[in-house]
Amino acid sequence: MNADLELDARGLNCPLPILKAKKALAGMESGQLLKVICTDAGSVRDFQAFAKQTGNELLQQDMTGPDFVTWLKRR
Repeated sequence: MNADLELDARGLNCPLPILKAKKALAGMESGQLLKVICTDAGSVRDFQAFAKQTGNELLQQDMTGPDFVTWLKRR
């Protein structure tokens, strides 16, 4: 997958990764992909709830080493 925008939220704790992703998505066009890289394990659950609440599509979540990677598609 190729991201239209990549957000590095490593070192940030809840709710900052969600807030930064929300701001990034607001500046994107419908259908574009956002890749968010976090170190906060709670972000996995947080992004699942965020996607349901906002209507943005949660495409994938992975763990790469110490990082949690979330892919969102702008609604």
